[in-house]
Amino acid sequence: MAPPIPITDAQDPRIAVFTALKERDRIGRDGIFIAEGVTVLAVFLRAPIKRLAILIDEARLPRLPLLEARGNTPLYVAPQNVLDQIAGYALHRGILGAGRIPAPLPLNALPEGPLRLPVLIGLSNHDNVGGIFRNAAAFGAAAVATDPTTADPFYRKAIRVGVGAPLTVPRATFANPKTLFDALKTQEITPYALSPAGGTTLPAPLAPRAAFLFGTEGPGLPAAILDRCARLTVPIAQDFDSLNVATTSGIVLHAHAAQHGL
Repeated sequence: MAPPIPITDAQDPRIAVFTALKERDRIGRDGIFIAEGVTVLAVFLRAPIKRLAILIDEARLPRLPLLEARGNTPLYVAPQNVLDQIAGYALHRGILGAGRIPAPLPLNALPEGPLRLPVLIGLSNHDNVGGIFRNAAAFGAAAVATDPTTADPFYRKAIRVGVGAPLTVPRATFANPKTLFDALKTQEITPYALSPAGGTTLPAPLAPRAAFLFGTEGPGLPAAILDRCARLTVPIAQDFDSLNVATTSGIVLHAHAAQHGL
């Protein structure tokens, strides 16, 4: 394992992948994700991903024995003021990791046996996407499936909110509802649509192989998708509108895990 590499110049080309993080969040990173914070770093170091580099505040180095698990991943250390210049803002967490976004899991290649699969359609909020990945990890989901209009789970904030779960839970992608439902039917996976407007109320028996479809908060899922699913609803107080979508996912995934095992 190579020793840490000191960085004193924010323009050092060796740490270019970490520069101007907020700006590059907007324009993309060509297949590279950024993870931040010690809790996410622990996941980053054990996840089945291609790690490119780690950059930390030099003062934190003696307090991070978990870095011994980095193997051949280059470790760069810099003073906090240089770290802030690199990132383009005050990086209070003081820890960054860069990795290659893994290829998505083919939606028609899910494992056999009981499984739970959150399916995200039109979710534009990175906090919700990260939260659903976190719930998927906690309740043993086979993967999380996303459509093209859903926010990127490898966006820095989604990874942070998900406590690194997007790095460990496989992501499956699908182009449109037809490809989704064809893949589910072929693999004998029952689709359930989560909707506050009617349907079977949890707790209720759930199929061993189940996909749970979540739409964006407010409009929810399109009627054409609802009509192809068994509808589920989570009971809440009558004088309140609905639950946060990430919270709903946790309740539903827990219910399925309780019936069919983690």
